[in-house]
Amino acid sequence: MRIKRFEDIEAWQLARALARKVYALTKKAEFARDFGLKKQIQTAAGSSMHNIAEGFDSETNNEFVRFLRYAKRSCSEVQSELYMAVDQQYITKVEFQDVYDHAGRTRAAIRGFINYLLAYEKDRPKENPEPINP
Repeated sequence: MRIKRFEDIEAWQLARALARKVYALTKKAEFARDFGLKKQIQTAAGSSMHNIAEGFDSETNNEFVRFLRYAKRSCSEVQSELYMAVDQQYITKVEFQDVYDHAGRTRAAIRGFINYLLAYEKDRPKENPEPINP
């Protein structure tokens, strides 16, 4: 399948679902009152999907990969913040595991896309090959 829009990227779709899950968790009464943690985890979840979208419009695959790496790290940040939420009993262990696992799947999809772009870049013929001298 050819990717024509950032919305076509599976990793972006997973990141969007991650953001939805995080926002649903942060609507819970106790969580909603912890403004610092709420803002931080929402920002990290949004950052994952936003960096994929922003990187899509990069001029080069290497630049796109840079943004994808930011997106991947944001998934790890969400996972770390989930520990704070469960430790404070803002969320249940079941909720924690669901969102934690989804963040892991999102991170894996981003990593796979990075690997694909790097392999493509490595195997791509150079735009201006040096002339062959007879």
